[in-house]
Amino acid sequence: MREISPKKINRRRLKKSHHLYLGVDGGGTKTQIALLDGEKEIIAEGLAGASNPLRVGIETAVANILAAVDNACDTSDRNRGDIVSATLGLAGVRREDLRQRVRESFNRRLPIEKIEVCTDAEIALYGATLGKAGLVIIAGTGSICIGQNDQDERAAAGGWGPLAGDEGGGAGIARRALQVIAKASDGRGKLTGLSEDAIEYFRAGRLEDLSVAIYAPQIDNARIAGFARFVIEAAKAGDEAATEILREAAGELALAANTVIHALKLEREKFPIARVGGIFRGGNDLITKPFMEKILQVAPKAFLIEPLLSPAVAAAQMAFENCKNGERQ
Repeated sequence: MREISPKKINRRRLKKSHHLYLGVDGGGTKTQIALLDGEKEIIAEGLAGASNPLRVGIETAVANILAAVDNACDTSDRNRGDIVSATLGLAGVRREDLRQRVRESFNRRLPIEKIEVCTDAEIALYGATLGKAGLVIIAGTGSICIGQNDQDERAAAGGWGPLAGDEGGGAGIARRALQVIAKASDGRGKLTGLSEDAIEYFRAGRLEDLSVAIYAPQIDNARIAGFARFVIEAAKAGDEAATEILREAAGELALAANTVIHALKLEREKFPIARVGGIFRGGNDLITKPFMEKILQVAPKAFLIEPLLSPAVAAAQMAFENCKNGERQ
């Protein structure tokens, strides 16, 4: 075997870049991050608490992002200082002034030349279509649909948060379930097994105490949204009320998607729709089947795909592209 001199080995090592590219997928429940190297290979991934600045505040959101970064760096034996570009895809940052404040807060704690702040829907869209025409529908804690056409025009629907929106997302499903339980408890609606599930989940002790338990100070939007998984399990077990709640949720998600389809004039086009979020994963056909039935009434050529990249990895790839584009200018 031919020997390689120490000098040549050292030169080869020097050629290998240690630059990392950070992608962040931050929502109302958790934050997931990914680090890519110069070959766009995943070096590490990290997880931390919520980073929707409207829900937890800018400083807490940034702190949770950095906690996830530190976790990823520790597991990969890399350093924060290796990060040269970052794309932060966060729920709740539709306003440019809020994006700028997040960018400034992040940059104070982790100085990076290239920092892009966008919505979590935008990174999910890139992960679904890699910049081509199509839609992504997100149903996690909240819900939103975003899409683009071949003319690079974009449109979105939903994303209004727990007070004015979240229809079809975990928070919306859970709130609807609590309304059904409340009506059943005082005779305004049919009895449902969801009542017992709610007593257990919210630690109410008995149904009469549920109204106190759900308004306790520690019950935030993320905690309420978590009850959606009980609704999904009840529907799978055949509970009529739970099944109807999921059918309503699917209809709301389809309404958002059809609104985007109309805005982008995609009714006669063939295009993909990707689903992202725990509600689609957990609900499976209970959500997806009625959702697509309503979509196909408007856009018969639409079809489902799995996202090409996870949102966090998509954001990291966007950070890579942003950095490389800047180098070429």
